[in-house]
Amino acid sequence: MELTATFMGLLDGFQTVFTAPSFATFRLLMTGWILSVRHRYVTDLIVSSDSVGNGHFSDYHRFFSHAAWDIDHLWKCLTILVVKTLINKGAPIVLAGDDTLCRKRGLGIVGTGMHHAALSSSKSKKICHWGHDWVDLCIVIEKPWWAPTRVFALPICMRLYRNRQGLTKGKRKSAKKPTASQKKAASKKAKRAAEAKKKAAANARENRQSDKTPHKTRPELMVEMIALVAAWFPDRNFILVVDSLYSGKSVLSALPDNFDLIGPVHANAALYAPAPPEPKGQRRGPHRQKGDRLKSVEAWEKDRTGWKTVHFDQYGLHGSLRVKTQTGLYYKAGKDRLLRFVLSQDTVGSRPTRIFYSTDIRLKPRQILSFFSLRWSIEVTHFDCKQHLGLEDPANRVPHAVKRTAPMAMFLYSLTIVWYATEGHADWLLPERPWYWWKSEPSFADMLTTLRRKRWEERLSRVSRATTPDDNSIDLLTYLATLAG
Repeated sequence: MELTATFMGLLDGFQTVFTAPSFATFRLLMTGWILSVRHRYVTDLIVSSDSVGNGHFSDYHRFFSHAAWDIDHLWKCLTILVVKTLINKGAPIVLAGDDTLCRKRGLGIVGTGMHHAALSSSKSKKICHWGHDWVDLCIVIEKPWWAPTRVFALPICMRLYRNRQGLTKGKRKSAKKPTASQKKAASKKAKRAAEAKKKAAANARENRQSDKTPHKTRPELMVEMIALVAAWFPDRNFILVVDSLYSGKSVLSALPDNFDLIGPVHANAALYAPAPPEPKGQRRGPHRQKGDRLKSVEAWEKDRTGWKTVHFDQYGLHGSLRVKTQTGLYYKAGKDRLLRFVLSQDTVGSRPTRIFYSTDIRLKPRQILSFFSLRWSIEVTHFDCKQHLGLEDPANRVPHAVKRTAPMAMFLYSLTIVWYATEGHADWLLPERPWYWWKSEPSFADMLTTLRRKRWEERLSRVSRATTPDDNSIDLLTYLATLAG
């Protein structure tokens, strides 16, 4: 079974990533992933793509765990397709970066650990879940022609974050402590046991230091993906929008030349004025790297001068904000790189007063805050991928399979939107919903439904043309009714 020809044509563009046998398996698995309405286990993908009996079922599992293909090559081909299809030539490319938690069960899954669940937590109570934490980078498509008021974040790269607990799980083994009776009965044996324990601890430390998988923080993984994208498009300019986790030293100090960064400043950060020019020959020693310290958030907010009111009515930001701006240094994070700071104060709602910065000092406060509001689209992407494409479903356990399977949900999210923008928009049927009469633009769920409907229309067209339905047609209708129920 295959999807509609226009979508399969997009999949054919990734043929260079795989060998011929792996590419055939890839097409079937992606078909099953789109058509499945249950958990995206590999076995369910086999059933949804009508591939039961088409080769041994272990071949489909081995596609993720052992097949020779590089997922970064797949991401590169997808990024080129998205930029070529949805981004105007020469226009800056807006990126959004964040991470999302996929909850799992079981200690045998590679890469799992206890991670902070931001959506389940509150200010008074922090909640953690066991699972995978994925760091992802998305291209932001603002107000496309088929949805003029919406913003979509299309994933183009992912990395699995493994905290220290996940990296060292099962590796720390301590020798058994001798009991009190053993100490009394054989003091020499107790001493030998204590020495063995010290030796085992030393060996464990040495093994952890020589581990082939060193620990990388989430900002370091983000920097790794940024470097990849910068290498893929050396002649394009990028604007990266991130939250406070990724706006510190790790990312700001490692930005490529064709990247600009917009993000919030830490609440207790020390900001400085640029270093003043020094007369020649009047001072020995190194020159100053920074000027005097600027006002804190509280002191800057109490200063009544320089405020301007800006009104927003756009995706992710509605309301009126008072803003003031200045240039300076975020010295601990960016050293002597000159930044544009914007102090934002909500005059109507309950948004906290915050300072945002941009590495492009030419941007106006309105532009900086508008760009930052686009970051919300990546949260919607995480929700849609979990609810409609089963991002949390894969139950793989070995390293290669874990790193390759779940990203397919994000991959298909981007590819489905590209298909809808190029071909699928002509087949969208606005559902009749009297309680939602003002809806005029498709959501991702509508795009996915359109893709599935086109496939089943093509499959059922043979049934409608037949004078007498055969047994296979009846089985197909029964199967579809089962899925709907």
